Amino acid sequence: MILTVTLNVALDITYHVERVDWGHVNRVARHGTRAGGKGINVARVVTTFGHTATIAGFAGGATGEAIREEVSRSGIAHHLVAIAGESRRTVALVEGGRTTLFNELGPEVSPDEWAEFRETYSKLLRDCGVVVLSGSLPPGLPADAYAVLVRRAREAGALTLVDTEGPALEHALAAHPDVVKPNVHEIQALSGRECAEANDVAAAARWLRDAGARGAVITRGADGMVASNDEGTWLGLPPERLTGNETGAGDAVAAALAIGLEDGRPWPGPVADAIAAGAAALMSPVAGDVDLEAYRRFRRLVRLQEA
Repeated sequence: MILTVTLNVALDITYHVERVDWGHVNRVARHGTRAGGKGINVARVVTTFGHTATIAGFAGGATGEAIREEVSRSGIAHHLVAIAGESRRTVALVEGGRTTLFNELGPEVSPDEWAEFRETYSKLLRDCGVVVLSGSLPPGLPADAYAVLVRRAREAGALTLVDTEGPALEHALAAHPDVVKPNVHEIQALSGRECAEANDVAAAARWLRDAGARGAVITRGADGMVASNDEGTWLGLPPERLTGNETGAGDAVAAALAIGLEDGRPWPGPVADAIAAGAAALMSPVAGDVDLEAYRRFRRLVRLQEA
């Protein structure tokens, strides 16, 4: 079982518009509302690929209740610790091939609520082989929250994938996660390195490993990704330059990598899976969905080369 941890769950609202006219009334062509946060999106993709996932995190207020109800309807098991604060909402504005996000900060989490989550998490670790820790940390949690959870997972014998940024990622690296998955902008901000070219990104991936990660994947949007572990370093290229709803593409990448960890498959196979999954996610109007037909077509065309 793959456990996905979303400490800052959200109610995701997606608006599709032909063109944004800022400062004026805009008509929405279509919209969607569903439970979100990166780990929830990962869990949806994991189950789409036929694997079992369980969601853990916090949820509070009326928004939190709406999140619980929507996740329950999806059929994915969840353990969302109740908190006093109101869970956040996010708005994705999809305009042609461009997505603009408006993300609320999230509710304050108390020390007692954090302690209750850690207790729940420890119980869930008994039945899982891989943990995906992704997304932002809500206010009130320590910057080393993911590092704490990585260490606890290792003690339980589970592998870990961390997808976050800033101080949360920096602290997590010190706990030696099995895989980290920042995007190119996040690694530039953390490392201070310029990552304009593929060689620069490959060097940044090796830097992440030197900092503590056992494996590193840096996503580059339409330019694919760079992956590095003890088996080598690869540049992965999508079959074509694609546009669409980018909101859940990185989460689909994380899901494919987590499945590779659970199956014990060596790289670069799971890296190619991840590229195809991310590309297929662009074809779906809401985060957390993957077009399986597109995935199978893209998977045959993914290109990998040593970097």
